[in-house]
This record gives sequence, C-alpha cells and structure tokens, in this order.
Amino acid sequence: QVQLVESGGGLVQAGGSLRLSCAASGRTFRGYAMGWFRQAPGKEREFVAAISWSGDNTLSSDSVKGRFTISRDNAQNTVYLQMNSLKPEDTAVYYCAAVRGDPNSSYKYDYWGQGTQLTVSS
Repeated sequence: QVQLVESGGGLVQAGGSLRLSCAASGRTFRGYAMGWFRQAPGKEREFVAAISWSGDNTLSSDSVKGRFTISRDNAQNTVYLQMNSLKPEDTAVYYCAAVRGDPNSSYKYDYWGQGTQLTVSS
C-alpha cells in the first residue's frame, strides 16, 4: 500500500504563489506516476497536472498551463505543485494521486491523498 499526504495549502491573494507538496510512504515510490486533481464545492473533480516517475513526461490542463508546474524529488518521495498567478477560480481542495504506470488525466489512479485546501481571495 501507498499512503499520500498533501500539505502546503492555505489562503492566498489573487496573483500570489504557493507550493503544494505530496509525500508518499508505505511502499517504494519507484515506478509510480503522480497526479494532482482539484475539486471546488459543488463542482466535479478535475485534472490539474501529472508527471512520470522519471520526471521526463508531464501533463497539465489548459486552465493551469503557464501558471502551474509539477515536479518531483524521488529521493524525498515527494511531488510538488508550484502555483503562480493564482486566481479565485483556483480555489479548491487539491488531491495528490499515484498510479503504477504512465501519467494520465483520468481518474484511474491507484492511491489518493486526503487533500489540502487552497483559497484564493480576490
């Protein structure tokens, strides 16, 4: 089993920046692609970004391209989401997910974290 714990959320003013972290434990991190998803109140969960185990392949949604960057540090078993130029519409609970395979924008990930709240004020 793999356990994922997100951290780094909080309250940020529009235009500001924040970095989310996702720490993995329980089993080896080797070979897992990682993804970030988000869900706002009353809305569907949506894909944000994903990264391969090697870090050579990344995906991101059109809504965050140019503003958000996903990265990972396998030595620390941690994945990051650097968020810049934040907008009020970015407000959501952000979830980290892991899958033993290629990164993808679907919901078919094997493990999920509990989420961390991001609130962007206008």
